[in-house]
Amino acid sequence: AEHLFIAPPLPPIYFVTNTVIFVMRLVPPPSPPPLPLTMLLLLPLTATVTRAFTPRSTLLTRSAAATAARAFSSTTTAATASTAAPFSLFSAFHSTKRASRKMSRLNAGFKTWTFDEACDSMDWNGLHETELVLSDEEDGESDMVICGVFAPEGDDDEEEKDDDDAEEVEVVLDGKVAELNELLGGSLKDVMAENAKTFKNGGVVGATTPTVRAVTTGEDGVVTSKRYILIGLGKANKELKDGTLSKIGSTIATKCDSEKGVKSCTVHLPLPSDDESPASCLSHLSQGFYTALYSDNRYRTGKKVKPTAEGLSKVTIVSPSSDADALQKGKDLATGLYLGKDIVNAPHNILNSVSLAATARRIAEESDGVMECEILGKEECEERGMGSYLGVARGSETPPQFIHLTYKPPSGDVKKKVACVGKGLLFDTGGYNIKTAMMELMKFDCGGAAAVLGAARAVAALQPEGVEVHFIVAACENMINDRAVVPSDILTASNGKTIEIINTDAEGRLTLADALVFADKELECESIIELSTLTGACMVSLGKDVCGVWTADDDLAKDLEAVSKVTGDKSWRMPLVEEYKKQLESKIADMTNCGTRYGGAITAALFLQEFVEGKKPFAHIDIAGPVWDDKSGATGFGVKLVTEWIARQGKGEETE
Repeated sequence: AEHLFIAPPLPPIYFVTNTVIFVMRLVPPPSPPPLPLTMLLLLPLTATVTRAFTPRSTLLTRSAAATAARAFSSTTTAATASTAAPFSLFSAFHSTKRASRKMSRLNAGFKTWTFDEACDSMDWNGLHETELVLSDEEDGESDMVICGVFAPEGDDDEEEKDDDDAEEVEVVLDGKVAELNELLGGSLKDVMAENAKTFKNGGVVGATTPTVRAVTTGEDGVVTSKRYILIGLGKANKELKDGTLSKIGSTIATKCDSEKGVKSCTVHLPLPSDDESPASCLSHLSQGFYTALYSDNRYRTGKKVKPTAEGLSKVTIVSPSSDADALQKGKDLATGLYLGKDIVNAPHNILNSVSLAATARRIAEESDGVMECEILGKEECEERGMGSYLGVARGSETPPQFIHLTYKPPSGDVKKKVACVGKGLLFDTGGYNIKTAMMELMKFDCGGAAAVLGAARAVAALQPEGVEVHFIVAACENMINDRAVVPSDILTASNGKTIEIINTDAEGRLTLADALVFADKELECESIIELSTLTGACMVSLGKDVCGVWTADDDLAKDLEAVSKVTGDKSWRMPLVEEYKKQLESKIADMTNCGTRYGGAITAALFLQEFVEGKKPFAHIDIAGPVWDDKSGATGFGVKLVTEWIARQGKGEETE
């Protein structure tokens, strides 16, 4: 029965206990008779019934029942005044409850668009709640112990030996590993020898041995189990690089996830002893650890949710260093990487220009006052003559949102003013030159914006001194409608240059053109870097793991190369062939928006150079390849690169 009518000859039956009331739901007669005035609802809350047969029952708490009684008493007269319409307080209660459940099911998932309205916000994944702490001694309550192992000095050719030679490698143990090996009766030495081909005495960074389990019985008779794993740190005679520590942190997180049931873990790492290295190592270790625990569950439900390292609450790093701030810095950088991944992973029905602008505002709101957000709408963009950007944005469902975040150091001391520009195409259909492949992946065309905004979040947390940073994203989509740009259209950029549209799928550079003019002319930034998923040609050239860097400034090129090595975001400087500019010549405008299929990544870089005046240091970074992994999705590529580059600008570091 969907409704309960309080009317004879089928009155409701209440079975009352000390805690709940069972309400029997009855099938109404075809034409319910009038409600008699003598019908009163009595709820003796202190009564007790031993047996109750209620085939379809609903539970009400005492307070709810009492409230229902009072409501019924006050409405009895009104109910009897209209005998033609059946009345039931509990009918209304259950109908409301069913409607509430229905709405809950509709609203329980992620926020998305409705039929009429675009989504106006995007949820963020929070960092894994595991606490990473420093200590000078092992946590005796740990379920798992991970110990770092350096390969002995002089084993420079270890990785070059063939498999047969690897079997004969003599296992060398010292320090904490030797101590643990003795405690475990030689088990660690045995497992190293059995896995000599892959572990190579610890010579392979991030390689691990199989888990050794030790079961002990305490004096109180309680049986406990502890797991032991060795992790390779590389050659002892080689410097522990920051990228190496990031990889080691990632491996530690992966082991904490794969070894189910681990609640706490202790990690022994023989870190460098000089004053600066431990802090840098710990920072990158922390960043790698938290980033590896990222899992995007925003759009999963029920059993499809994939949590990482369930139950893990604490990881203790045993180190003589007491610089807990280093671990926090790595954690702060990881928040930027999480956001970068969130942006690229988000589908277009969630992430559009409006919700990306809301993301930028949230970055500023959570920045403790060091970040300001300005969003330029259609009118503000028109006033600045941003015809190139607006030409693409005309095809979008949502209005153009030109995002401008400004970071200023807490001290107010600014040595350099720089700009980081990111391509913010939230989805790229190709426009009227519609794509014929990879359409389902075109949500990652905002990878440049993800890198820039992810870096903005990290910078707001890290608060580097000495540098003022402007983060710029011209957000829109490249869609097809009756307003969208078509081949042969001519657009005018904000620096006055006219552009003939040869191909609507070369749209990213059109939005970037006005963003670069804004950074160069209006903000007068001293150096500009720009990141974008701009060309498939770059992916063909460098593959999916390396980004391409185009710049005419040798110092900026060296700086970015050094940053790339430190962060592990691999890059390669590419040529700027001036002769290829001929491909951009137009018969009726100043230039076309693309050249031929040959050298497409180079002509894209040459096009962008037209919107930064003179010899100002400017670099175009094409991250089309490494921004996405076919197995795991968004990689967060570029966040570390941009964040580290910004930090160096404030320090005034010069590349050797």
